[in-house]
Amino acid sequence: MATQRGVVVHADPIDSTATGELLWTPPAQLPADSTLRGYLDWLPQRFRGTDITGSYQELYRWSVDHLEDFWASVWEYFEVAGSRPDPEVLPTRVMPGAQWFPGSRLNWARHLLRKADEGRPALISVTEGGAPVELSWAQLRRQVGAFAASLRDLGVRPGDRVVGYLPNIPQAVVALLACASIGAVWSACGPEFGAAGALDRFGQLEPVVLIAADGFPNAGRWTDRRSTVAQLRDSLPTLRHTVHVRYLPTGDQAPAATAGKQDRERDREHDWEVLASGESELDFVDLPFDHPLWVLYSSGTTGRPKGLVHSHGGILLEQLKTSGLQLDLKAGDRFLWHTSTSWMMWNYLLAALLQGAVPVLYDGSPGYPRIGALWQLVDDCRITHLGVSPSYLMACRKVGLVPREAYRLTSLRMLGCTGAPLPASGYRWVYEEVKADLWLNSTSGGTDVCTAFVAGSPLLPVHSGELQARALGCRVEAYDDQGRSVTGTVGDLMLTAPMPSMPVYFWDDRDGQRYREAYFEQYPRTWRHGDWCTITERGSVLIHGRSDSTLNKGGVRMGSADIHDVVERLPEVADSLVVGVELPDGGYWMPLFVKLAEGAELTPALRKRVGTALREALTPRHVPDEVVEVPGVPRTKTGKRLEVPVKRLFLGTPLESAVNLATVDQPELIHWFDDFARARLAGNSEQTEGV
Repeated sequence: MATQRGVVVHADPIDSTATGELLWTPPAQLPADSTLRGYLDWLPQRFRGTDITGSYQELYRWSVDHLEDFWASVWEYFEVAGSRPDPEVLPTRVMPGAQWFPGSRLNWARHLLRKADEGRPALISVTEGGAPVELSWAQLRRQVGAFAASLRDLGVRPGDRVVGYLPNIPQAVVALLACASIGAVWSACGPEFGAAGALDRFGQLEPVVLIAADGFPNAGRWTDRRSTVAQLRDSLPTLRHTVHVRYLPTGDQAPAATAGKQDRERDREHDWEVLASGESELDFVDLPFDHPLWVLYSSGTTGRPKGLVHSHGGILLEQLKTSGLQLDLKAGDRFLWHTSTSWMMWNYLLAALLQGAVPVLYDGSPGYPRIGALWQLVDDCRITHLGVSPSYLMACRKVGLVPREAYRLTSLRMLGCTGAPLPASGYRWVYEEVKADLWLNSTSGGTDVCTAFVAGSPLLPVHSGELQARALGCRVEAYDDQGRSVTGTVGDLMLTAPMPSMPVYFWDDRDGQRYREAYFEQYPRTWRHGDWCTITERGSVLIHGRSDSTLNKGGVRMGSADIHDVVERLPEVADSLVVGVELPDGGYWMPLFVKLAEGAELTPALRKRVGTALREALTPRHVPDEVVEVPGVPRTKTGKRLEVPVKRLFLGTPLESAVNLATVDQPELIHWFDDFARARLAGNSEQTEGV
């Protein structure tokens, strides 16, 4: 295979999509030195009947069969600093409405800031095109203390909402920690969202403070957001104060606030540098376990986003477990997940601080100035744990990048992956072209619980196409059409016992009706997550995609991700989207939409190659009814294909009901699909060829 500067000049496509091939076994030292091994050694000393030999699956079964003991053990092992007068852990177990650790009081921010060590940075930040910048623990604690004191001076009290229109920069971390320390409720939205998308989120909360950056970089260009910030201020009637963060590199900066601390109550506009400076002692308010910490949002692709309220206690316990036992983060490790403040992975990233690890904040495009930008960051920042999307890995493979030849990657021990199913061929590519001794930790969860309930383990091997295991304390089952738990076959992913990080409620859902409809409508006491999955006999899990977008051709369920993977290995196809549409006459139409690579044409020969590739790699049922060329594939701002909204357009749903345009990365693409769908429904679409 000829290569040039780490990029393959010519390569045959990987010819297998088979799952289950053993690709990696943990080296002896990893399990031995892992936090999970330490926890296993400690557990029998505190909880009888837990002398587990080292089998992860044995530990998993104990963790879900003895839910109260498991979460009590997490509290004790990680030495949660809080009062717990009531020994009960879960007196109300029914869902929704489970009650955790009644009477306990704690503060999430206290725990993130207690691992201070001046021998290492607290945060590392990188702005696209710039060099890494370190923030020391002393600087972080000082800024959090100063900004928390300023918020108090501005009249912010526990339960008040503070919102951040901020990129993935240190100021966002400081603001969140400051809010949490005083009991204010945080919510963030990245400036990649325009005013409409931000207001869909912030407008629900009646915030009293807005913290906003004046712009953000992406793919070599800066976007000025000052007019958007002004629009947000004008459209949030409860807002009392706006804090401006200067981020644009040009001479034109955000309006400077001239008010000093002594008169800021009379001045609605403030400068971040003023409010986050000075010396103020850190002071943490002890809060009830279920006190709101932050509000995250459902994707909102088909309506106003639902505000998911998570608690101090639930998030703290979940993040301690995940960062320590599932990710194996340790003091001094460096953890980068490519994300924005709009996505729960940003909140997930900050859990590194709980273990004394260093979050690395990257604000910019993962493909600028070249597709290997994130691999370069691994070398530049000595990253040990890197998190990316499957689409990034597949894009690297598509262009023939060979990271193991183009970059050193000597520090990298774990590669995380989430956001969509990573196909088996993606697993193979990681081990062939990235690093053979890498722990590939593919996970699945959701913003709903702000974590992964199918996760990795340093004790387990990696098999192609399979997520290593169900996460500890998460009773995940697959249900068939009759509501029976099944193993070894595709089923609906269910949570049959509560988790501490489930939302305590939805914002502005006083009677809980929207919460119940979202998860418990089909099974009143069981959380239906909306994914198709297979739980294997060895305990690993395959995720097949969203159940509301699953293909069902000829009565057989199929995952769209498998089709995308096969088709996008053809050099002529740059991107793809497949949907299945139930027709009024009882028929079923499964079109495949393809964005072609530059210079390619959708000829009859290419259509035939698409069909042949799908037949040979998958089954004849996976062959689409038509192949249609499109200008691009519409995605959310976090990169997820808009499969369900596109399907709804072909079912006759009006555009304004099918999709919330504020969530769409390139709205012109969804407009193209709307025009095509309306023409087809009217019988006027151009005839396309089958395959």
